Amino acid sequence: MTAETLELATHHAAETESRGRLHPAVVDALVADGTFKLWVPTDYNGAGTTLAGGLDAMRALGKADGATGWCVMIANTTALLAARLDATVAHQIFGPDGAVCGGFAAPVGTATLHESNVTISGRWAWGSGSSHATTMGAGVRIVDREGAPAQLPGGGQVGFAFVPEGVELLDTWQVSGLQGTASTDYVIDDAVVPVDHVVAMDQRRLVVDETLYRFSTFGALALGVAMVMIGMAERAIEELAALAGKVPQGSSRSLAERAPVQLDLARAEAETRSARAFVDQQVGTAWEQVGGSGRMDDEQRVALRLAASHAATAAVSAVDRCYAAAGGAAAYQSSPLQRVFRDVHVASQHAMVAPRVFEPLGRHRFGLPTDLASL
Repeated sequence: MTAETLELATHHAAETESRGRLHPAVVDALVADGTFKLWVPTDYNGAGTTLAGGLDAMRALGKADGATGWCVMIANTTALLAARLDATVAHQIFGPDGAVCGGFAAPVGTATLHESNVTISGRWAWGSGSSHATTMGAGVRIVDREGAPAQLPGGGQVGFAFVPEGVELLDTWQVSGLQGTASTDYVIDDAVVPVDHVVAMDQRRLVVDETLYRFSTFGALALGVAMVMIGMAERAIEELAALAGKVPQGSSRSLAERAPVQLDLARAEAETRSARAFVDQQVGTAWEQVGGSGRMDDEQRVALRLAASHAATAAVSAVDRCYAAAGGAAAYQSSPLQRVFRDVHVASQHAMVAPRVFEPLGRHRFGLPTDLASL
């Protein structure tokens, strides 16, 4: 990712929002500098960037424009699955220079097994990046021709299917924030896909066995969502600081001279920086463990999700402080702080960082039996 790409994302943020999709110049820049393929294995024309390197790019882009950061996050978390595809298929999907993948991983659709292919059907929400994706994927339950639960040839009853053709994008993305992500619903109706285009999500078979791809895909997704939100919080802090000279109506003092605003700005920065440091610390520790032993234990898995969930909560709190402290100036759609406020609240609704994620983490800390498979 280059400084020029960040500048483009910032410059075109308002137009990205009004278009309901990333500005074409931003898409071109992200393709050209390889940002959509940070986590694609180098074997398939990707950067193979570390977990920390990818997360930092998502944070920086989230600060420039929430929608851009979000789309890059979706493309790269989907790209992690490239390491689990047959090499020939992975080259076909991810190898081209302009390849960008997206989709929704929850298994709300079905993949009906046949001899050498599957038939994909269903409707999925939150198809982020659909406007520029070259391949969309979809979470599916594997079933036989009678609709009974079945398994993929290599094992696994839950999968993610890469569907090059037959995806119908719907016009459902009328929302308060992250408008530029084109996260519309999409439908697939009896699309025939080779069975080797389906990755088992409840099995782990790595074709490209490197440290990055040993991490949980859902865990990386949670971290990506959280770091895009931390970028939004950093932007909110900058926008509030830029209003230092503003004198609210009925007041004789500027915002910078008002003690409550000083408090809000300082607390927002403390929340954001500490949350980011927690993520950085846990990612670094987990990377060392996985790189050394080849696996991540439950304690590290829980710590990563705790850091991600906390970062998301802290980001919302920091943005809310900045928005409230800015007063009427933040109410206008022309204010970047207004857009950040709306974007961070939509991002906070993502299932990977929803408040309920804290429950199993707390349960595990109490030493109670806890299902950690989803982490």
